[in-house]
Amino acid sequence: MKYSRLTKEQFEELHPEFTNFLAAQSFEKDEWDTLKKEQPHIAEQELDVFSDLIWEGVLNRAEYLEHFGKNYVFFFHCGETHIHSIILKTVGVDVDFLTREGLQFLTDNLFSDQIEMKVGTKAYDNDDRNQAIFQLIQQGAFLSDGSRYRDLNEMIA
Repeated sequence: MKYSRLTKEQFEELHPEFTNFLAAQSFEKDEWDTLKKEQPHIAEQELDVFSDLIWEGVLNRAEYLEHFGKNYVFFFHCGETHIHSIILKTVGVDVDFLTREGLQFLTDNLFSDQIEMKVGTKAYDNDDRNQAIFQLIQQGAFLSDGSRYRDLNEMIA
C-alpha cells in the first residue's frame, strides 16, 4: 500500500465510487460479501487498492495546503517539481493560531516584528510529488483553495 487506508467514514462517503470500483473488478454484491467472509485478506487488499486510487486522485489534484500550529502557520503551493512555502511564526509572544484570537493577532501583526516570515522552495525528494504532499497531510496539513497563499505571496512580492 502506497498511502493509507481510508477510514470507515471515508468509505461510507465514497460508497458509490467503491461500488463502481468493485463492479470494475467484476465483483457483484453477493460475491463481495462472500469474499469478506471467506477470504478477508483478499477483501483487505481490495480496500487498500481502492484507498490508493482515491489518494492518487486527490494528490494529483492537490495544489495548495495549509498547516496551522499553536505558534506557526505553513502555506504551501504544490507545483509540478517543487513545493513553495510561506511560513509564519510568532516571535517573543505567546499566541495560539488555533484560536480565533490568535488568527486575529496574526492578521493585525502580520508585518510586525512579532511575526517572522520565511519563504522557501524545495524540490520533491525522489521526484515523488504525491508522496511529499501525502506526508504533509499526515503531519496535519489540509487541502485549501490557496487564497491565503496567493494573498501572502502577492503582499511579499
